[in-house]
This record gives sequence, structure tokens and C-alpha cells, in this order.
Amino acid sequence: MSKHGKILVAMSGGIDSTVTAVMLREQGWDVVGVTMKTWDYASSGGSKKETGCCSLDSINDARAIAVEHGIHHIILDIRDEFGNFVIDNFVDEYLAGRTPNPCVLCNTHIKWEALLKRADQLECSHIATGHYAKVREENGRFVVSKGLDDNKDQSYVLWGLSQRSLARTIFPVGGMHKQDIKQMAIDWGYHELAKKSESYEICFVPDNDYRGFLKRRVEGLEAKVDGGNFVLMDGTVVGRHKGYPFYTIGQRRGLEIAMGEPMFVVQIVPETNTVILGKEHELERNGMWVGGVNLQKYESINQPLETQTKIRYKSPSEAATIKEVDGYMEVKFHSHVSAIAPGQAAVFYEGEDVVGGGWIKSSFEAPITKEF
Repeated sequence: MSKHGKILVAMSGGIDSTVTAVMLREQGWDVVGVTMKTWDYASSGGSKKETGCCSLDSINDARAIAVEHGIHHIILDIRDEFGNFVIDNFVDEYLAGRTPNPCVLCNTHIKWEALLKRADQLECSHIATGHYAKVREENGRFVVSKGLDDNKDQSYVLWGLSQRSLARTIFPVGGMHKQDIKQMAIDWGYHELAKKSESYEICFVPDNDYRGFLKRRVEGLEAKVDGGNFVLMDGTVVGRHKGYPFYTIGQRRGLEIAMGEPMFVVQIVPETNTVILGKEHELERNGMWVGGVNLQKYESINQPLETQTKIRYKSPSEAATIKEVDGYMEVKFHSHVSAIAPGQAAVFYEGEDVVGGGWIKSSFEAPITKEF
């Protein structure tokens, strides 16, 4: 009988999940490894070689490591569920002029639910992943906090997890640095795994060309949206673009328009296929509205709370005061913040702890005086 009980470990074939599984095995857990197949590379239509957590090579790597350590391994096919929810949302958000974050959506609604369901079937008390984050119980609630390695912290993508999910989740590498993880892999003889490059691409867009993915996914999209106007903040038309879904707030490169100075996408108006350009300072806003909020540290927030708020995964956090208003979170930044993109996730921190997060609905009123 195992020392700690039975645990289901998500194994992608990468170094973090491998170390997670082997480490738990050595600690005395009865480990069951599961590799989730979330998408079918052949259906993506991309030109790049199949890579990442869903590739055949990664699945085989995970299975080989599991077999070597006497870990029972299964493959969980969730392609239908993933595609219908995550990919459809990805397309719908771009067509609505927003910038989606499919990885957060997948964690919240697909991966954890699939893992917990299979854990129950296999009588596993807990699940574990290789995320760089921590979770603890405090005052009757389960709280996610930042991983020890600031450069690898992944708490941002975990804000949507429910209390039910967190109660059964373990993050074994959250209290470690990446270099220590690599050294453990080397000590176990996995030299190639320690050298393996990490992919930051969206799994179903392996060539990192989301515009090409949208064109392949939505029949006739180019013809429907090509030739809209680039306009300035005062309404002056300065050129034609290739279609509003192919641009994001804050974008500077790839506009293919010469203005004599750097110009940025400051607003997207899908109803009229208009992309509004402005100077860098015209991207600045002092607040935003956030919907679909999930609170982790507190059951509710009844008065304004001082937080550090992130509006993108790799962006620095910004001091902000948050307050619940009519089902939304009103976020007032202490200084101006640039390129707030509707559709992205906003995550609120108190020290190292994740207070909660949600989806950016809109920034506070932009300094635009003309209807487009």
C-alpha cells in the first residue's frame, strides 16, 4: 500500500510534469499518469511540424517515462470537448474584436474537469500538475499563490479554478526553481529532456499564425472583412486594412501603413470593420471592467481592496483598487496602464496570493469623441 494514497498526474512529456510524476512516486504516492490529447494536428492545417504537449512524440515520451518508473499510464482523449468549447470560443472572440486567452479557458473548464472526472473513476484522492504555483488552505478556502521561481510563475493561468478543484490539486514544483528541476532530470538520466525547448504557442495553432488559423476555420472570412478602414482618433481615414479580426489592441508591427511615426492599434470596431490607430500614449487607460470573476482567496469582496493586477501573462502587475459592482469588478489603476485588451484575463494579487480573476470586458472610456 502506498504511503500517501493514489494520485493522478498530468504528464505532457515535458520536463516539469515528468519531474512532478517521478518526484511524487519517490515520495511514496501511488501515481497514475495521464496524458490528455486536446487537439488533432492534422485538422489544424498548419505548416509547422507537430510539436508541443499534444504531439505523438510527447505522448510517447510521457508513456516511456511512466513505464520506466512503474507508473500506470493512460491517454485521455478530450478532443471533441476541447474543440467545441475552447476553439469555438477562440474564433468567436476574435470575430467580436476581442483578444482571447484559450489556455486559461482550457484550464478552467476542460483540463481540470477532465482530470477530476478520471481521478474519481480511478479512485485517486488528488491530482497534480507541473505548474509553477502553490496552493494552500487558509480560513476555510483554498488559495493559489505565485511559484517560487518568478521567471516561471504560472499562477496567472490558474485564477479560474474552483474551490472544489483546488481542494484536490497539488503543484509539486511550485516551490522550486527551474534550474533545480533541470538538475533533477539530469540526475535521473534525462539529459535530452533537460535540453528540450519549451513551447509557448497555443497548442492548436502550432505555427503561431492565428490569422491563418482563423482563415482556415471560418470559410470566406478574408472576403468578408478585407478592406476596412484604418482611422485616427479624430476619424481621419489613413488607409485600408486586411480585416479587423487580424489585429489586437496594442499592436504596432505588421500594420503595413507608413505614418512617419510609430502607430498602434488602440480600438477595434467590428460592427464597421474599423481599426483605430493612435500614438503610444493614446493606448493608456486608468481602469477597466472585468466580468466572469472567480474569487479564490475570499468568498466575496464587500469593500474596495488594494491589489496588484496583471492584464497579460507576461506583463508586470500594476497597483489597482478593485471593487465589486453589479456582478462586475471595477478596477481603478493607480497610474495609467497601456493596451488593455478586452478578452484577455485580468488577475488580482494580494502579495503573493491570487485574490481572483476574470475576463476584461472593456477599459474605462477611451478619449474618443467621434462615432466610427
